[in-house]
Amino acid sequence: MSTSYAGAGGSAAVANAELVARLERIPITRRLLLIRIIIGSATFFDAYTVLVIAFAMPSLVEEWSLTPAWVGLILSAGYLGQLIGAVLFGWVAEKIGRMPTLLITILLFVSMDVACLFAWSGASMLVFRFLQGIGTGGEVPVASAYINEFIGAKKRGRFFLLYEVIFPVGLLFAGLAGYFLVPLYGWRALFIVGLVPALLMIPLRVLMPESPRWLASKGRIEKADKVVSMLEREARKEGKPLPEPVVQPVDPRATAKSDWRELFRGIYLKRTLMIWGLWISVYVINNGLVTWLPTLYRQVFKLPLETSLLYGWITSAVGVVASIICALYIDKVGRKRWYTIAFLLATIPFVILTALGATTATQVVILAPIAYAILQTVAFSLYLYSAELYPTRLRAVGTGFGSAWLRAGSSIGPVLVGFIVAGVGIRYVFLAFAVVALIGGLITARFAIETKGKVLEELSP
Repeated sequence: MSTSYAGAGGSAAVANAELVARLERIPITRRLLLIRIIIGSATFFDAYTVLVIAFAMPSLVEEWSLTPAWVGLILSAGYLGQLIGAVLFGWVAEKIGRMPTLLITILLFVSMDVACLFAWSGASMLVFRFLQGIGTGGEVPVASAYINEFIGAKKRGRFFLLYEVIFPVGLLFAGLAGYFLVPLYGWRALFIVGLVPALLMIPLRVLMPESPRWLASKGRIEKADKVVSMLEREARKEGKPLPEPVVQPVDPRATAKSDWRELFRGIYLKRTLMIWGLWISVYVINNGLVTWLPTLYRQVFKLPLETSLLYGWITSAVGVVASIICALYIDKVGRKRWYTIAFLLATIPFVILTALGATTATQVVILAPIAYAILQTVAFSLYLYSAELYPTRLRAVGTGFGSAWLRAGSSIGPVLVGFIVAGVGIRYVFLAFAVVALIGGLITARFAIETKGKVLEELSP
């Protein structure tokens, strides 16, 4: 199909509708799998970078004589940086495109990984982790918007979440690296491991096409057509059928100028506030858990360093298993139903831990990972859901704003744990988490919308 339709009196909305129809019928090709692998590799090391500080922290506490309050501040600094990065680079991605923004973010977090190697105190590590967080916070929401914009409605959930499962795998890898490297080579080895693979992602980004949906939304129909035509040619070469595109009307606003204030108007106001509530709820809990548990096992329960790291790794491991299950079945169950059940179900192990008093490491290592695994299915799939709630002109900035609250929740979680443990004891940490999970479940049940199986342009005019 040529680009003549754009200049033969057809409006930008009509041209965009035709491009969307062509994209929706494209099967999963080797090119799309390559895109998932490349973006997934970068996301893998983003996740590794986010969590690696948790497994370095038991050693840093002893080396720098850090108090619980300082531990909480350092763990939270990266998440505060991610909050700023998510908002900033979501806006940048709407202006200059998905691919240039992704390159900027990875260069930033790699350079700060180098800086962390030379940290000499709690204050220096806090600053470097904050700056690194700006880069990691920008990469994931933009990558999420980018991948979502290539895939048709019927395949979007599974395809995207099998990419997104790379994130909890990266968290798992951070635990493995911590367990095997820290006792032998010290905490700096963790940052070295995270550096080299991240650098390898930079030239690979050059092989990626720009999002055709973003190009079309900016009126660059010819360039968008070239990307879609390339995908169509590759599908035919691979012997995959291409049904006739079914063109559905696309709202003229789809090609309107991006304006972040639209997030707080019309149908998008309720969606924005709802998704913010979900991001905060799930990440207050999960990052409070996963970043603090190795230190809690070491400091509260007096376990050996190797055992503390191993127990922390178990939490990440069960999260990966739960994430894979979610990726395979969420298209059948639906987003709203899955999230409501997960939030409410996760309150049970937290209430049990509170009732038992969390007096032994065995209680915590059994019940805390169960709650974490349940909530991890929400945490890792919210990027999918966020991208489905907004039109192309708002997708990156909307996902960025939403995931900024992920960073806020992630920042609040470790600080909250630190102050509760120091003030009233560990059992009340789990009581606080039960309350937050209950709030998340109520928000989902009352305000969430179902998005499974619907074209992005149908969901968001």
